[in-house]
Amino acid sequence: MHDDDYWMGEALRLAAKGAASGEVPVGAVLVHHGVMLAGTYNRPIGLSDPTAHAEILALRAGGAHLANYRLNDCVLYVTLEPCAMCATALVHARVARLVFGAADGRVGAAGSAFCLTAEPRFNHQVAVQGGVRGSECEALLRGFFHSRRRRDSDGGLAQLKKQ
Repeated sequence: MHDDDYWMGEALRLAAKGAASGEVPVGAVLVHHGVMLAGTYNRPIGLSDPTAHAEILALRAGGAHLANYRLNDCVLYVTLEPCAMCATALVHARVARLVFGAADGRVGAAGSAFCLTAEPRFNHQVAVQGGVRGSECEALLRGFFHSRRRRDSDGGLAQLKKQ
């Protein structure tokens, strides 16, 4: 049986893969009774799909794997606190537990900016654990955006010089 630290490490590995492909580095792993059903990363740019967040892609793959749109007893590990779209999808899928790394005070919908995962008007609430390997998740995001800002501010010269 793996623990939260292990699965968040898998999500971090996937987030780094996303960053290498030019996507915002968010990785997600969906686990059911200790078995990984899905592991993915953000792909809205690559798929030209604004809904292709890591969480949504993991839920889709998990539903296909279980042949059920209800993901009861599943845990989703994600490197960044979900946005409103993703948090609501977790509720609708009946995910039992969400474990995230970095909080998102601007748009995080699992307790930081607002809390859709525990909204009493919904017919399901998701248990939430934040901050698991949070400093690593934050560092990956900070590094990605720092690199992107540097590249954008110099017209891409820094990237060309590295090649």
